[in-house]
Amino acid sequence: MSIFRSLLCGVTVFMPLLCARAEDDAIARGREIAHDVYKGNCLACHRVPGDPSAVTLANIGPPLVDIRKRFPDRAVLRAQIWDSTVRNPYTVMPPFGKHHVLTEEEIDLVVDYMYQY
Repeated sequence: MSIFRSLLCGVTVFMPLLCARAEDDAIARGREIAHDVYKGNCLACHRVPGDPSAVTLANIGPPLVDIRKRFPDRAVLRAQIWDSTVRNPYTVMPPFGKHHVLTEEEIDLVVDYMYQY
């Protein structure tokens, strides 16, 4: 019983660290996709003032700030990235999911990244 308890305590102590590490990895992968000119290429149109690595002079799309306030429901942000023409048929934002520019997983990672700002 003591071995089981020790293992359980070890998992309890390290699980939050593992989860935090996985979250950091997801954000980093999302940043890579968002900045990649062959993938998300978000910086072609958007500024991300909270991310010092997001260097751009773009001003076509709105700056990506206060994303949690603007999109309190992650599903709405995800849907916007998947196909922004649903909300605005005249948008210049590409429908990244609908046109298979990004995979389901890549869109989720970009949402993780955007939710930081």
